[in-house]
Amino acid sequence: MSESLSTDVLIVGGGVAGLWLNARLRRLGFATLLVDKGALGGGQSVKSQGIIHGGTKYALHGALTGASEAIADMPRRWREALDGQGELDLTGVRLLSDAHYLWSPGTLAGNLTSFFASKAVRSRVGQVKGDALPPALQHAQFKGKVYRLSELVLDVPSLIVRLAELAGDSLLAGERIEPLHEGGELVGLRVDGRAIRAQRIVFSAGGGTAELLAAVGLQQPAMQRRPLHMVMLKAPTLKPLYAHCLGGGSKPRITVTSHPAADGEWVWYLGGDLAEAAGVARNETAQVAAAQQELAELVPWIDLSTARWATLRIDRAEPAQSSLARPDNAFLAEQGRLLVGWPTKLALSPDFSDRVEAALARDGIRPGNHPPLPALPRPPVSGPFWEGLL
Repeated sequence: MSESLSTDVLIVGGGVAGLWLNARLRRLGFATLLVDKGALGGGQSVKSQGIIHGGTKYALHGALTGASEAIADMPRRWREALDGQGELDLTGVRLLSDAHYLWSPGTLAGNLTSFFASKAVRSRVGQVKGDALPPALQHAQFKGKVYRLSELVLDVPSLIVRLAELAGDSLLAGERIEPLHEGGELVGLRVDGRAIRAQRIVFSAGGGTAELLAAVGLQQPAMQRRPLHMVMLKAPTLKPLYAHCLGGGSKPRITVTSHPAADGEWVWYLGGDLAEAAGVARNETAQVAAAQQELAELVPWIDLSTARWATLRIDRAEPAQSSLARPDNAFLAEQGRLLVGWPTKLALSPDFSDRVEAALARDGIRPGNHPPLPALPRPPVSGPFWEGLL
């Protein structure tokens, strides 16, 4: 195939970060082309819990960290977009919950943690009781404390669908990606034989970015993978719950989000400390057993005798940090025309776009004139992953 295309910005990676960036640049008048070799959002994005958090969980020891401050403005920006008044028009994206919660199960350690968290971020946290409690916790046996956070929880599959709509004709399904050099300079990419020249190239492919860097002969920026072993359960007795259950440490004991299944039941998706180091070391049977024990202790009034269970292993891809620490904010590195980055968290996709736009403005990159794109093979859109597992 000898087809040759040109664009202002060529993006590789169709997760939420790449799709958000694509939509932002198109709104600014740039010509864009986004390439993905799988289903849009089919990597880390659709497997996220959909929480647009503002950093509260990073303050569980009572101190606001760099991470909590960097992400603090994200809920506002996402709310404006969902209302159609922000940097993107995300009207039509399903809002699962207008709030996320901190949930202390009533243990001494949990109560102390929730106290320090509420003191550190008192402007963002308010205690709720009675009918204001999440439906799953409205039971006479519940003796803990719950704090409401002004943080959203989104239905990620509907978000991916909307971002794909905003992409218009700028999407390209591509399997084989190779560098396109002229005069020793990277000027574009060859995608399944199509030569695509661009003023700037952005790698935003999450876990696939290391492979892309190798394809263009680069080893930096280095990437780390942070493994998780998530748990899902589905039962007719489940009611919606969106909460970090607090323990005595710096991480939530479990983080619960609820997602609608096609048959009308709710799926609980469990992360937090349950899914991290100890959970990663367990096999599926042991991880399900650990989750069953946690829920038996925390919500014993919920009948889970008919629940169906499954686990999902995820590798969160991030820029390499010492001791596998979580990055504080979105990351972007530059080399010539190539920009490489990770949003590091779903909520920080707008921050990732900010960094790319700032780099374009600094380098004087402006929308150019390009021939209309021909009809191109379009990548499919990923759907709810739990439908195939439960």
